[in-house]
Amino acid sequence: MQTITLRVEGMSCNHCKQAVEGALKKLTGVERAEVNLAEKKVTVWYDETGATVEQMKEAIEDQGYDVVDG
Repeated sequence: MQTITLRVEGMSCNHCKQAVEGALKKLTGVERAEVNLAEKKVTVWYDETGATVEQMKEAIEDQGYDVVDG
């Protein structure tokens, strides 16, 4: 099991949190996703044989949010 934290811009409410977590949880291999609105971050627990970081970024961006490097 791997863990990654991504910085996400544009999240401001509970709906945003649910949209991002829901999109990530639909990916094969994602065990858990947890958004921290105050820090503009999402932490994802996943199996690297099932989900890639690129897939996670794409799932978040498909919901209308921007993944920021760094």
